[in-house]
Amino acid sequence: MRVHGAATLRRVRARSDWRDPDGPGAPAAVGDRGAQCALACRCLSRSDAPSEGGEGVPLRIHAILEDHSRYVVALAARHTERESEMLALLVQAMRRYGAPDALYLDNGPTYVGETLSTACGRLGIGLIHAKPYDPQSRGKMERFWRTLRDQCLDHLEPTASLHDVQVRLLAWLDRHYLIAPHASLVGKSPSQVYEAAQPKHLEESMLREALTVRGRRLVAQDATLSVAGTLFEVDQSYLCGRKVSVARCLLDPTERPWVEYEDQRLPLRPVDPRANAKRRRPRKKKRRGIDAVPFDPNQARLDALLGGDR
Repeated sequence: MRVHGAATLRRVRARSDWRDPDGPGAPAAVGDRGAQCALACRCLSRSDAPSEGGEGVPLRIHAILEDHSRYVVALAARHTERESEMLALLVQAMRRYGAPDALYLDNGPTYVGETLSTACGRLGIGLIHAKPYDPQSRGKMERFWRTLRDQCLDHLEPTASLHDVQVRLLAWLDRHYLIAPHASLVGKSPSQVYEAAQPKHLEESMLREALTVRGRRLVAQDATLSVAGTLFEVDQSYLCGRKVSVARCLLDPTERPWVEYEDQRLPLRPVDPRANAKRRRPRKKKRRGIDAVPFDPNQARLDALLGGDR
């Protein structure tokens, strides 16, 4: 996903908050080749389809624009503006066009999540967040939105389905925008300028590792643990009562999470309530010696003062 020269990056970085993957205070890698992918999501005020209650459903357009050539590497119509949808679109673009050197984003909650920040850090992608109330720093993206609205969205039926909107978007993109001469490109089209670039190839294994998230979980006595609101169980009973590292890859929502324990990758499976009810639980060890009788000195003294036998 090649983008523009270093001059634009320096100008945008001066106005924005640059988050470099090498850590706070580290110099951003801005070379002669330069790269910036301007990623923005727009929420339009119109409705694209009536809901069951008769009210319209908001239409949100997600777009990824390559800054140097104004080439659109991803364009999608959605009902929501969740981080998961933005990440899915970004993954789709990187699989096809490669990884950018930097992402230029709004400051909305969709673009400031920990998952995006971690993934970009692992892939060596710098993050630039535009400062609020500074439309000049988003000029190219705002110009694209205006063109999209004037040439496509304003001509759609108010009750068009999400599928119809997506078909129209892609048709407009392929048959008009990408091949039309652009004033800022000295009369060349975005496709002509982009085709002259050298994409930065991205291995699928790198993408998987970048979008693998990890967390700590306590394995219950019935060998179960919860991940993203779903109860899973592990076959290894010796993990009961222990805290373990659990990982899952966001590239495939259907892929099950797994446990990482002592350099092993242990699979998890959804809990079968009937089978789990018959599963043997580890027995509690019988207390001996000093641990045999729980003793609370303060409680014993209180019982003596009150004359009670508790």
